[in-house]
Amino acid sequence: MKTDEMLKSLQLIYALENLAALTGRAALEAWPHQDYLDRLLEGECQRREVNGIARRIREARFPLRKDLAGFNWSWPKKINRAQIQNLFRMAFLEDHTNVIFIGGVGMGKTHLATALGRHACEKGHTVLFTTAVDIVNTLAAAQAAQRLRTELGRYTRPALLVVDELGYLPIDKLGADLLFQVFSQRYEQGSTVITTNRTYKHWPDIFNNDATLTSAVLDRVLHHAETVLIEGASYRMKDRVTDV
Repeated sequence: MKTDEMLKSLQLIYALENLAALTGRAALEAWPHQDYLDRLLEGECQRREVNGIARRIREARFPLRKDLAGFNWSWPKKINRAQIQNLFRMAFLEDHTNVIFIGGVGMGKTHLATALGRHACEKGHTVLFTTAVDIVNTLAAAQAAQRLRTELGRYTRPALLVVDELGYLPIDKLGADLLFQVFSQRYEQGSTVITTNRTYKHWPDIFNNDATLTSAVLDRVLHHAETVLIEGASYRMKDRVTDV
């Protein structure tokens, strides 16, 4: 079997595509065999890393492309920039710590949560972005079809689960129970990032006014958690506010 055939069989795409060019340079510049091999393997590793990042970002299903560099720090009235920047070191993922962004509508919570999730993908972690309502609807349909256990795995497997818009729409008892199962199964197994417009004292309103269930959710979510408070007016309404 020829070299190019073996590279193709092993799916060493970079080495296959650059074999002739690197072989020519190696001969011209009299590279040692080890240097020649290192160049081939280094390029292959870089190719796989780039493809892996792209795959993880695609599978995370982010609604928009957001990064920390694009966040407008001057808009919120109150925000702990150092705290947020420290989260991007990704230590919270290693500790299975949760992150809860709390603030009003249009304060950049989704932007920061998405940027954090994207950065986690770039650092090699599996991520899934979803909304609280989508979790409820998906799991309710799965339960009706007797596939709940399978669908729960979709939310428990990723190293990081981003749950957007918790508390924006009412959730019935079934929905509250299903969300509890997600948070409960992820407890100390993976990190969860949550964006919400409700402070913790108002979380019973989210979970169908069930004080017992809410207490159980908070116990699991907050045991290992970092809360990020953002205060101010809606960024999306800034132009209208200026015009008034």
